[in-house]
Amino acid sequence: MRRGANKPPEPDDPLCCCEYVDRKGGRSHVAACCCDCEDLDEACDRWLKRESQKADSLSQVADTVTDRLRVPWLKGAKRFDLSLLPPLLLLPILLRIAALHVFLGAVVLIALPGMVLWYYYFTHRKKGRTLFFLSLALFSLAYMYYLFITEIVTRGDVTSTQLATVTTGVILTIISLIHTKRGPGYVKPHLSDTHSTVTYHSPLPDKDSAHLNGVRHQVVIANRGAALEHRANDGAVEAAPKQTDNKKKNWCTWCRIVRPPRAGHCRICSACIQRLDHHCVWINSCVGRANHRSFLMTLLLFLLTSLYGISLVLRNVCPRQNVLIALLYCPGVYSQYSSALCFTCAWYSSIVTGGLLHLLLLQLINVSYNVTEREARLALRDKTGRSLLGGLIIDTGVYSQGFSNNWAEFLTMADDSEPSSPTFTELV
Repeated sequence: MRRGANKPPEPDDPLCCCEYVDRKGGRSHVAACCCDCEDLDEACDRWLKRESQKADSLSQVADTVTDRLRVPWLKGAKRFDLSLLPPLLLLPILLRIAALHVFLGAVVLIALPGMVLWYYYFTHRKKGRTLFFLSLALFSLAYMYYLFITEIVTRGDVTSTQLATVTTGVILTIISLIHTKRGPGYVKPHLSDTHSTVTYHSPLPDKDSAHLNGVRHQVVIANRGAALEHRANDGAVEAAPKQTDNKKKNWCTWCRIVRPPRAGHCRICSACIQRLDHHCVWINSCVGRANHRSFLMTLLLFLLTSLYGISLVLRNVCPRQNVLIALLYCPGVYSQYSSALCFTCAWYSSIVTGGLLHLLLLQLINVSYNVTEREARLALRDKTGRSLLGGLIIDTGVYSQGFSNNWAEFLTMADDSEPSSPTFTELV
């Protein structure tokens, strides 16, 4: 027998550490994870009766299972994302297998980037958010540092200054990443475009309840026709000028707000971002006006730390070879498992560093031409920009004011967005 439908939380009745608001807006408990499994029951009944499953039955079962995987937390249980687990489990196993033999190392180091790219295109096509790439990035950084401490430093060939340099680089990279995660700069509706504000005490049906946990949140309803009339100071209604073509062009049909110039809507974050560059899966957030500079700083700090750490590792496992060629030719490195593991991790770090170096190069070129990644893609699609060096440089010619002025604008652009990470305020 099914229990009654869960009631939504009252505004004056906060959630305890084991309670949460499920995806249907009802109040639930982590101990009731096996109760009211209608989606699973229906799927099992159809399977036992040899009936065909509904088109969305498996996705509903998966959504129910992921929604009920919770960890007790303050002010409500938090959802545990299963995409966190594969990097934590597979990366150490694959790297240690790759250290057993040079042939296994080649297979793993070729297959691992291929699997990551496949998963990227798979999630990108579904326009869904995932913590897989952020988990992979953070765990790779932590695991490489752990192996550096346990396998390289213990040999006694690393000085205290070198160790302090690597440690400082790791810490600064994490601090810069935290600053980048504070928010890309969400577009706020203007008062002239605001129709009304509604306060909800349960999550919206198309929003992730794991980010809300019963906390009340406001929804600002913007009116597209707000510009058609306005109220004068004496209360009389006056006719306002009709919407210009620019406003129609910048109108977001999803957020129902008028976007400022160079802003864009991210379908993954379900929000409009000021000066949207792109959605970066490695930080699980958009890169926009508020965090673009800190994003470049994170890339730069990571690359400098990684390159310095790789050079220290190669000097220890291949002392007789030059650092520039040790990665390609290091005889006898697989004769000892510890050296083979460090050499394999140096190769893995080099592959990651190469990819991020390419990303940093593209970002620096775009800033030099005062163009965002989103604007470059639109220019290529609409054939309105110049493509140079095989597409490495896309010049739209719209906002560019010269190399020095473009960088001055980028380094001094104001940050008038929220100083914290994405809030519970959703624009409808």
